[in-house]
Amino acid sequence: MELDYDRLVALRKQSAAWRLLKADNVALMLSFFNKVFVEHGARSIVGAELVERLDDELFALNDRLGQGTFPKSAKAYLDDWSGSGNGWLRKYYPPDSDEPHYDATAAVEKAITWVRSLEERSFVGTESRLNTIFDLLRQMTYGTETDPEARLAELTRRRHEIDQEIERVEAGEVDVLDSAALRDRYQLVTTTAHGLLADFREVEANFRDLDRDLRSKIAAWDGVKGELLDEVLGSRESIAESDQGRTFQAFYDFLLAPSRQDELKLLLAAVEAMEAIGEPDPRMRRMARDWLEAAERTQTTVRQLSDQLRRFLDDQVRSEDRRVLQLVRGIEAQALALRDAPGVDLVAEVDAAAPAIALPMERPLYAPVVKVAIDSTGIQAGDEEFTADALFEAVYVDPARLTAAVHQVLGSRTQVSLAETLREHPLEQGLAELVAYFALPDAGFTTVFDDHRQEEITWIGEDDVLQVATVPVVTFARTSPGIAWASSPKEGR
Repeated sequence: MELDYDRLVALRKQSAAWRLLKADNVALMLSFFNKVFVEHGARSIVGAELVERLDDELFALNDRLGQGTFPKSAKAYLDDWSGSGNGWLRKYYPPDSDEPHYDATAAVEKAITWVRSLEERSFVGTESRLNTIFDLLRQMTYGTETDPEARLAELTRRRHEIDQEIERVEAGEVDVLDSAALRDRYQLVTTTAHGLLADFREVEANFRDLDRDLRSKIAAWDGVKGELLDEVLGSRESIAESDQGRTFQAFYDFLLAPSRQDELKLLLAAVEAMEAIGEPDPRMRRMARDWLEAAERTQTTVRQLSDQLRRFLDDQVRSEDRRVLQLVRGIEAQALALRDAPGVDLVAEVDAAAPAIALPMERPLYAPVVKVAIDSTGIQAGDEEFTADALFEAVYVDPARLTAAVHQVLGSRTQVSLAETLREHPLEQGLAELVAYFALPDAGFTTVFDDHRQEEITWIGEDDVLQVATVPVVTFARTSPGIAWASSPKEGR
């Protein structure tokens, strides 16, 4: 960012961190915010608890510096610091809670970081940062290289360096970092770790800003609803696919890996055991947990914003539905007023009362044909002198008569069984007529077989002999649109 005069003047007016640094009670705020939110890594504190802690802090300071140094109540100070004109604390109500919660904003982290940088350091390391710069430059250069030859050359160079180091170690030449190098690197690690934790507040705030801009666009939208939905979905996708969203998700996935968590714990334990670094930073021991909590909170914020946006769109839809209902009622009132008017024809014709819908998923599944077991054992040779005329005496069954019988029994019903049909129209041609019922071709009904149930069909055959056939339960179901039947879904075969 270019620090010209106009830019600095605008930044001085707009930056919440700058306003915090020039506030009258800046020492009270920075010390209290650092103690509550930064050192302990707190991301959300209940309002009653924060009031109590600030009240204890004010009591101790007034007792030491003199009564009246900080005359306001703790509640008044918190309302002041969380006001829209300051923006140092974020006051909000979590879902299903009627008690306010507080969280420090990114401006607080920036102000505390800048104040910390003012302190003189007894040791200032530079080597580790130079190495980091070289490593990052190499990653950027070779990470974007598309030429395979260039990539192979870089990998070969790195392998050669590793081979040389292996040879030195095998020869007993082990290079170790001295105490200065260790302190230099540990200082860079702690600074980067704290800075990363502080960045989460700014990432979360940026997500809220993106969502706020999207809500403003929805509220002021006056175009087509379909275009609005495209804009909303595109904007929500842009939040996740933005540079900030992608890097945050990559960090979150990287940190969630169990192997990475175990490796981080082992490395931190090994470094803290080194005497060269002196007293280790106590915040580093819980840094991995603080990272996870901060990242999870940011993820929760994005999910809550998505839920709130969905409810906001639902409210918009309900508002449009109410408007449509008002228009419909207005049309109805106008039609009633014109109903008895002379010379006005309000008759309208429609093709059908309801559309005929045939969904592909309503088609029944394929039912395999049940194979009848045939026992061919025990067959004996017949008499060669038998009369074969009976084999050529064909019996013709008229399917139109059987179809008419089914329609007559169906009547206004949706389905009827074969047994019910035969009670009203007994078999006249015996087994041949019974088999013909199984394959009646008609568009008005379908034949449904239930192979899991059986029934007996009886009729009087020749010489007044009672004939009995055991067949699957057969149902004739009407195929009119919109009517379903309750029999087993075995399609007519």
